[in-house]
Parts: sequence; structure tokens; C-alpha cells
Amino acid sequence: MNCKLIWSAFMLALTTTGAVAQDIPQSQVPAVVVNSFQQKFPKAKKVEWEVKGDTYEAEFETGLFGTDQEAWFQHNGKLLRHKTDISKKELPKRVVDRATKDFPGYRIEDAKKITTEQKVSYAFEVKSQKEEWKLVVDSQGNVLEKVRD
Repeated sequence: MNCKLIWSAFMLALTTTGAVAQDIPQSQVPAVVVNSFQQKFPKAKKVEWEVKGDTYEAEFETGLFGTDQEAWFQHNGKLLRHKTDISKKELPKRVVDRATKDFPGYRIEDAKKITTEQKVSYAFEVKSQKEEWKLVVDSQGNVLEKVRD
């Protein structure tokens, strides 16, 4: 009985995961979305598309060293969100000051700049030898999200 229950749960998880997000070729992305993407990111390389409901996500690289980026578009081509990897040096002083104040002695890693409409926030990890936190901070240094990892 337990084996059947576990197997059923496993199969449900597999089918649910497939329904939530699906990799697709660019040929299956609406032309208005592809055109919008190409206008906003003309130097994008290694583009991979995924669809979640009526939202299209492009994962791609730009620049000489292949900076990882992600962009989410509505089915009508409107850019919803853009996320790009950045270096710690590119974080605004207020963001770094807040992390240093709240987590003295921790190091900042895996920084990303997230733009949603006209709002910019920064996601990164702070790590010590004993613990790790994931933070999302706005440009003014206000903590929007803090999760212990």
C-alpha cells in the first residue's frame, strides 16, 4: 500500500512539474514576444525559451564573458521582469552598507540586479562559515526579503 502511495505521489510530482514550466523552441514563441526580446536584447546569445502559462521566459547570455540573464515577457510582448548577474562591485553603496550592517563579517556572493517595470532590486547571498542568507534589497537599502538558506 505504501509503495503505491509513494509511486502515485512521484508520478503526480512529475506531471505537475511538466505542466508548470516547459522548455520550447523559439519557433513556438509568439512573434511579438521574439521581436520585443530582440529589440531589448539585440546582443543576446545562447537563448533558451520556457513557457509558464502565458508568460515566456528567455534565458540568455550577453557580453564578452557571457553574463547570464533572464527576461520574462507577457504573451503580448510586454517585458515583465529582467534579471542579470552582476559583480559585488556593481551593487549600490546603500545595498552593501545594509548587508554589512545586518550581517557583519559575512561575504556577499551571487549578486543579481532585478528590474520589474521601473523598480530595481538586488538579490544576493550573504555567507559566513556557519550560515547563509538570501536577501532581496531595494536600491535604497530596504530589505524586501530575507530567507535563511
